Amino acid sequence: MHESPKTSRWVRTALAAFGTACALWAAPASAADRTIALVTQVSSPSAATDRMVKTHLESRGYRVTIHDQGVAPDVVANADCVILSSTVSAKSMQAGWRQLRTPLVTWENDYVDDLAMTGKRHDTDFGEAPRERYVWLVNAPHPAAAGLPAGVVNVYRKQAPMSWGKPGLGASTIATLYGQPDKAAVFTYEKGATMDYEAIAPARRAMFFLDNETFPNLSAEGLRLFDAVVDWAAEPGRR
Repeated sequence: MHESPKTSRWVRTALAAFGTACALWAAPASAADRTIALVTQVSSPSAATDRMVKTHLESRGYRVTIHDQGVAPDVVANADCVILSSTVSAKSMQAGWRQLRTPLVTWENDYVDDLAMTGKRHDTDFGEAPRERYVWLVNAPHPAAAGLPAGVVNVYRKQAPMSWGKPGLGASTIATLYGQPDKAAVFTYEKGATMDYEAIAPARRAMFFLDNETFPNLSAEGLRLFDAVVDWAAEPGRR
């Protein structure tokens, strides 16, 4: 886990302005009564951003509960989707998340290796780029691509940190860092796909490029992409 600084002024400003963008991407009919367990570090300086994610998902029809990072995986196993925020600390996470038979989305690049979604070498198999704004959409037909056209997509309103990973051969890479095709900014695994270490995905898995406080910095296109990834993971009948 990368430590978060105190919530910055630009984040606070973005929190106030973000509501307008939230209505730009309609929720699927399946979102009604779908449940999401959002696992965060409740005491984190970035907790306000995690609560903002919760509010946004609820505005789209999801029922969201927040759980502190020490929660046992079996406590949230009945949710339709689990989200692991980047505010969690790997050393505080209980064992068993890799084997969880519940769809899971994360933007914690320091934990994707524990989930067998990438290899274990920091800054080689996963990491964080400090100043990014664009991704290159490489898999436009995939439902997690939000219907956006292939090519350059402006996903942040201004430059900010962006997480990345190098997934296993069974992954679907949706987008890469702009100009860095070997670093996936968004990737997914279908249930049963081969992840790293020859692990088999027990349910759908997805990584998104956010950092602790960059959710309110998403552009309209970035927010569409975020929603599409969550909708794909939480799709009914895909546990």
